[in-house]
Amino acid sequence: ILGFSTPPGRLSMMAFILNALTCALGLLYFIRRGKQCLDFTVTVHFFHLLGCWVYNARFPAALTWWLVHAVCTALMAAIGEYLCMRIELREIPLSSAPKASV
Repeated sequence: ILGFSTPPGRLSMMAFILNALTCALGLLYFIRRGKQCLDFTVTVHFFHLLGCWVYNARFPAALTWWLVHAVCTALMAAIGEYLCMRIELREIPLSSAPKASV
């Protein structure tokens, strides 16, 4: 069903790309480490591959399936790492005002 020639194929591809973007936000909220984004992204897509293999009772062989998932993996990892690095590289606030003694 994945393909550029039919409207359902284009819609499915757009759904996969939107899923990659929302999963990148999930990496930001659940992982919070830029170094681990690629590991979790590849793990999620590997489990998706296993699920597709079991569900269809055959290994995915369509070139478009592999291309869409390669693009989604790269997109999810890159955006997730970018978002996590923005959080990690925030400035640590240092206050020069004296602390109040309690």
